[in-house]
Amino acid sequence: MRWIEVCVQTPSEEMDRRCEEMAAMGAEGFVIEDEADFRSFLENNRQYWDYVDEELESRFSGLSRIKCYLADDESGSAVLERVIAAYGGNVSTSIVQDSDWENNWRQYYVPIETGRKLVVVPEWLDAPEDGRIPLRLDPGLIFGTGSHPTTKMCLAALEDYASAGKKVLDLGCGSGILGIGALLLGCESCTGADIDPKAPDVALSNAKLNGINQAHFRIYAGDILKDIGMRKILGTEYDIILANIVSDVIIPLAGYVRQFMKKDAVFITSGIIEGRQDDVLAALTKNGFQIDRHFCEEEWHCFVCSTGKAQE
Repeated sequence: MRWIEVCVQTPSEEMDRRCEEMAAMGAEGFVIEDEADFRSFLENNRQYWDYVDEELESRFSGLSRIKCYLADDESGSAVLERVIAAYGGNVSTSIVQDSDWENNWRQYYVPIETGRKLVVVPEWLDAPEDGRIPLRLDPGLIFGTGSHPTTKMCLAALEDYASAGKKVLDLGCGSGILGIGALLLGCESCTGADIDPKAPDVALSNAKLNGINQAHFRIYAGDILKDIGMRKILGTEYDIILANIVSDVIIPLAGYVRQFMKKDAVFITSGIIEGRQDDVLAALTKNGFQIDRHFCEEEWHCFVCSTGKAQE
């Protein structure tokens, strides 16, 4: 089906009023693209990231517009005429197909090799026949597609610690990619937690793509920093703890991680942007961790920690 994409350039302060006006004309399903809202969102949620991609910032630079989609038929054309009559030169249009939304984004995903053993494969592609273990994933809105250096470093580190019988805890599990990777590498079970309420459904769906059932893979939505009940639900005696988050979460998290660990467990943590590694290192050391290994890729850092004697 063909659709008319309608863009109406609109000052930030007039967004709400103009949406009401356009709704009265018969338009619906509005998409607001506003640099002011984008900047406000970043500022008010700074604790969830240390870094925002420059390309994403550039996409919102100078934007202040309303978008909607009208069926390319007589009814949609009538609505478009009313919108143009009201806003004149502030209106631009283009034609899009259903397939543009449904499939075009897939062209940007390819299999991604991580470490020596795994290859992350989008679920619609065939896995390379090169002996690597395929980790199938349906890329979505939740962080963790295998392309980011922090995810790749965590998966690579996992290869040296994952083995039969081990229990894994993934804090900030997102798409579930790290826990799924641990199970594919031979671990017995994985429990995950994330503050995003969508995480359990997404992670379990990705686990199903890899033939993993809920008997070995449990995911919870909650904030372990604030919720003692959630910490109790997750339990103890884990062999591997994973946390691929951001520095401002890893630093307070360092005070809780040891309660989940076996005596000889390891803590693999990443999401640490260049310039914050010393802050994270100080928090880990303060809480009794020894740094066994330190990886760095591009501008990101990953630490492998233990509470016992450091590895030679």
